[in-house]
Amino acid sequence: MRKKKWAEPYIEAHEELVIPDPAEYKGKWRELLGVSELHVEIGMGKGGYLNTMAAMYPDAGWVGIERDRSAAATAARKLIEDSALTGENERMIAGNAEQLMEWFAPGEIDVIHLNFSDPWPKTYTHKRRLSSERFLAMYKVVLGTSGTIRMKTDNTGLFEDSVLYFLQNGFTFTEFSVDYRRTPHPEDAVTEYEQRFMDLGQPIYQLCAKQTENKTE
Repeated sequence: MRKKKWAEPYIEAHEELVIPDPAEYKGKWRELLGVSELHVEIGMGKGGYLNTMAAMYPDAGWVGIERDRSAAATAARKLIEDSALTGENERMIAGNAEQLMEWFAPGEIDVIHLNFSDPWPKTYTHKRRLSSERFLAMYKVVLGTSGTIRMKTDNTGLFEDSVLYFLQNGFTFTEFSVDYRRTPHPEDAVTEYEQRFMDLGQPIYQLCAKQTENKTE
């Protein structure tokens, strides 16, 4: 995303929404949001999915992580300027998900959402994928014993590789689809990016994974 000059001042002006020091709330996110269930979207982009899902499920807490600060600022502005959204059960982090275990306590997260993540297609960049082994190792720590990872992508190569990543790292699938939007799923918000592919008739790949051994490390 092209860098926006207004992004940094906007983030600084809305520290109640875009948390400047996420580590301060490690182990306290449910308390902060006043909820018993915590969802985290890694790579929230412009916030379309996060904002919509937070409004659809007000009894759950939603935290979005985005390393592109211009995109994070856009997500925050959308939430603040949309009168239909309250944002009471939602917070954002403008940072790199590699710091996930600094921000969340073991077992603190109930659901991790990975929506249309960067496929990092070249072999030497695969380790940067949000579904790669090194990220899965972190997810296994911060997820609760019954925690799940929900993933959607339009990229065939990323999906095929991710299936192997999950299976090789102690996960099993509770949902699996190579054409997720063939039938309606009103419980799951459609991102702007996803809608583009749906309009073109291209399939959306989706899975839900749980740890085979339900214990955190």
